Amino acid sequence: MEETSQDHALIAAQGADEAGALDIVVLDMRSLTAVCDYFVICHGRSPIHIRSVADEIEEAMKRHQITRHHREGRAQAAWIVLDYIDVIVHIFTEEARNFYVLERLWGDAPRIRAARGAPNDLK
Repeated sequence: MEETSQDHALIAAQGADEAGALDIVVLDMRSLTAVCDYFVICHGRSPIHIRSVADEIEEAMKRHQITRHHREGRAQAAWIVLDYIDVIVHIFTEEARNFYVLERLWGDAPRIRAARGAPNDLK
């Protein structure tokens, strides 16, 4: 069976969870923008942790043969963006996440169940 863009988002979220990312949120963007189908948003404790989260997500996606189109922000690691075309992953420092507040900016986007234990999971 072919994987869907939602499957890709959940694979990224699981990779973030396995790396210990904090407050993992998956937003369904399909009805709001043509840019992508899903955002995966999370944050880490430090630049090193944020890079580790990005690495784990990239490995998880690679295991499923999902090719990354573009990556930004790795050097500074305050906000790393991983672009998989149908899924865009945002990994922030807590400060940057609180400043940009993507969840509020895209507040109309439905949240889907992400990784186990993520505080914003739908039950």
